[in-house]
Amino acid sequence: MTIRLLLADDHPVVRAGLRAVLETEPGFEIVAEAATAERAVELAATGIADVVLMDLQFGAGMHGAEATAAITAVAGAPRVLILTTYDTDADILAAVEAGAGGYLLKDAPPEELAAAVRTAAAGQSALAPAVAHRLMDRMRTPAESLTRRELEVLQLVGEGLSNQRISKELFLSQATVKSHLVHIYAKLGVDSRTSAVAAATARRLIRR
Repeated sequence: MTIRLLLADDHPVVRAGLRAVLETEPGFEIVAEAATAERAVELAATGIADVVLMDLQFGAGMHGAEATAAITAVAGAPRVLILTTYDTDADILAAVEAGAGGYLLKDAPPEELAAAVRTAAAGQSALAPAVAHRLMDRMRTPAESLTRRELEVLQLVGEGLSNQRISKELFLSQATVKSHLVHIYAKLGVDSRTSAVAAATARRLIRR
């Protein structure tokens, strides 16, 4: 059976590299490419692909996790395999909760990429070892792990947003944002926004 692939990445060189690697694999067919997340959603909805290889960051416009959620919300949708350079908890959780069938890093060897595509096409989870390890760590120490919402708040703090801006961005009250920050400080063992961002970045919870 041929596995039809849709490559979604805003860098032409990356798409060309993926095409070169995957076209040498037996049973793979590259049926389309998308330079934006919005275009990936449109193409996926046509039913032309079995697996979408989705980047997370597209610059302007829709984020890869948003596109993944839009694609997987439709019955009979193709499987989405995230292929990114980011391995933070915030990115991984966003993708998994959006319905991604796998999460792979761009430095994965070709044979690992091909195996992940086949695993995702078969309806199973395809996680890079490092990603699986981080998820397992979260499961082992749930009380110490930041929640998805706490990670979202902290990511925006790291981007320099004020509590007021964060409340508008995430549709939360400022009191709720402050409450999240209190919990974040306690879990990270810090007492300031700067220290929280530094600690979270060092632990690869958020990206800078």
